[in-house]
Amino acid sequence: MDYKKLFSEYALSMRVSDIRELLKVVESGRVISFAGGLPDPRTFPKEEIASIAKYVVENYGDKALQYSPTRGVKLLINAIKDFSQRQGVRVREDDGIIVTVGSQQGLYLLALSIINPGDYIVTEEPSYLGMIQAFSARKTRFITIPIDENGMKTHLLESAIKKVLSEGGRVKAIYTVPTCHNPAGTTMPIERRKELLEVAERYDLLVIEDDPYSVITFEKTSVEYLKTMDKSGRVVYLSTVSKILAPGLRIGWSIGPEPVISKMELVKQAVDLHTPTFPQYIVAEAMNRRVIDNHIPFIKAIYKEKRDTILNAFEEYMVEGTKWTKPIGGLFVWTWFPDWVNSRKLLEIAVKNGVVFVPGDSFYPNGGGYNTARINYSFPTKEELIEGVKRLATSIRELKSTLS
Repeated sequence: MDYKKLFSEYALSMRVSDIRELLKVVESGRVISFAGGLPDPRTFPKEEIASIAKYVVENYGDKALQYSPTRGVKLLINAIKDFSQRQGVRVREDDGIIVTVGSQQGLYLLALSIINPGDYIVTEEPSYLGMIQAFSARKTRFITIPIDENGMKTHLLESAIKKVLSEGGRVKAIYTVPTCHNPAGTTMPIERRKELLEVAERYDLLVIEDDPYSVITFEKTSVEYLKTMDKSGRVVYLSTVSKILAPGLRIGWSIGPEPVISKMELVKQAVDLHTPTFPQYIVAEAMNRRVIDNHIPFIKAIYKEKRDTILNAFEEYMVEGTKWTKPIGGLFVWTWFPDWVNSRKLLEIAVKNGVVFVPGDSFYPNGGGYNTARINYSFPTKEELIEGVKRLATSIRELKSTLS
């Protein structure tokens, strides 16, 4: 049978994730991976999760092993509200909360809820690959704003939006990872956050604040959540336990204006009925027992040590002309190689030398970034981080020799 004729335009337009394909390379042999954003397994509180799982089955078994509401188990929704407020996230009286299969599903539900084909959203350049994939499914068009070491250059926001509006475009939202950005590792200062919200107010745009990493910052910061700064109920806040408890639980959440959350709930009914019930109860107990709160200092210590290790290795071994961000938290360093480097050609050499990374052009929805890369430091050991940087620098030199 000619199966190709069955497939939708969307399915035919999909391309494989560079990150997922690189993970296959890593599994096939002794390759140091700077590719995926995998947490260090030492950060998983396995004993506490095992104890909680047993408790949940014994005390909530009839409910925890049953179907549950699309929006989420009430015990978890209340726990998310309390946990968020402990972290400084403002939850308004008129906000809704929905539990999702990781924050990635929250992005997909939002895209289905607010985007018609051809609509625009504004985002950083580079931006989170998962967001690009989720919104591209709706044939979204992207207004991209470049970054510097302080994240999105918000002074460029208004002119970029006005240009699209003057041409008859429909702009729906601004998407940002303002704290410990993925992939760039940058953190937006308070002045830029204010400017972003002011622009959103003037043009009546939704703001999507994607926040998987702010809980694991290593340096003191005075910045506030956009959700907390919001005065008019236009911020949808997304987060997850993937980096602070365990990604295998696949629990995320979205907090935002009730009309938006209600639409996401309707869409989710058609997608998967509800998020798996059992892990919802596990996460609720972990939040209510403050397992996550108490575990965060341990997570921070591990990742700070790794962040320092890779930055020191870059300083010592990286090829002249290379620049990189210095993250205050999160899991990633963004790297600008010299202009003559094509990251995909570099990756071919790097794989042979036993190190992989994600080419930066994957994170540019409108193209570009061919001399950039996302470098993950959370999963490799300290020794692997140092050796991986050495191998990457060697690969750059080998690429240069082929061009001369």
